[in-house]
This record gives sequence, structure tokens and C-alpha cells, in this order.
Amino acid sequence: MSPPNMRIRPAQPADEPVCYRICLQTGDNGNDATRQFDDPNVLGHIYVGPYFQLQPEFAFVLEDSDGVCGYVLGALDSRRFYHDYIHIWLPPLQARLPDPDGTPASWNRTQQACHEIHHPRPRFPVEFHPYPSHLHIDLLPRAQRRGWGSRMIETLLHTFQNAGSPGVHLGVAIQNHRARQFYIKLGFHDLPVSDPETHYMGKSLS
Repeated sequence: MSPPNMRIRPAQPADEPVCYRICLQTGDNGNDATRQFDDPNVLGHIYVGPYFQLQPEFAFVLEDSDGVCGYVLGALDSRRFYHDYIHIWLPPLQARLPDPDGTPASWNRTQQACHEIHHPRPRFPVEFHPYPSHLHIDLLPRAQRRGWGSRMIETLLHTFQNAGSPGVHLGVAIQNHRARQFYIKLGFHDLPVSDPETHYMGKSLS
């Protein structure tokens, strides 16, 4: 059973460290990736920190009596977000974290993430243009399968809609069939974007 008193609220700066931890604890397709990273913060530098710093008004957390147990983060204008991500957020990290050398097949997951930090490849193909906003969500096991994921996404979609967004997109790992079905139930549909690792999905908000 999950602890009582679950609630969704806007994220605060003080929530950022625990959201970094949640990112790591769900970083293996929803499973705990703690043992896969020798730098516990590097995954959060990609998937949590930039949203807290660049788009804090589109960050929400799920909290219970034991503390924050999930988050949903998003960007209203993905094109602008990716520009700021590359030109504002990443340079200090690139100066501090080494870009791995050698054969990519030999890299551990920390090195793979560091390579992504040094060589970002954000995607915004023409298929995304009707869906300029994007989001991602992570919940700890105690908050899963209780309807809170749907409520959190609905909270963020409502915020996007109020800010004038016509649509939202997201990515789901190819092997994560349960997540894809979850988003289909929320009204998302597949977008015709070719990618060997990711399903991209969109939903109109207009």
C-alpha cells in the first residue's frame, strides 16, 4: 500500500535533489538504475535539472507522507527549450564532466550519459510541429498503478493548454509496451517518426 495523503503540487527548487534520485531509481526503463551509474547525478543532469532550471513553471511533483515520490516535467516550446538546453544548461556540465574516448561499445552508462551531454542530439522533426510541447514522467513503485500518473499528466496538459500550447509529444522506449498502452488510453497516438529505440507519440490540446 502507498502511504496516505498523496497530492500533486508545483515543484519547488528544494525538490530538485530528490527528483534527481527518482530519475536514477527509475532510470532502467522504470526500474532502479542505481548500480548502473558511478555518478548518481549524471542522468538527472539530462532529464531533470534542465526542466527545473529552464521551465520550472511546467514541473510538478507527487508527494505523500514519506515525501516526493514522482514528478512530471515538461517544456512549453520544445524548440526554445532545446536551444537553451544546449547553450545555457550544458556548457557548465561540459566543462566539468569528461567526454569519454575510446570505443562506444566499451562505455559504461555514466560514460554514455556524458557523451550525450557533450554531443546533444535533441529531436524536433516536422512531425512534432503540431505538438510543440513535450513531457516526461517518473514515479517510484509505491506511486505506480494507482491512477496518479494519469492525474499528473492531466495536470501538466491542462497547464500547457492554459499557456496556449496546441499539442504535446513524448517518447517511449520501443520495448516499453505497457507505457505505450498507458499513453494510448490518455489519448496519445503514434507519430510517424522513424527511430530504432523510441516510439514518439502526440496529442492535440486544441
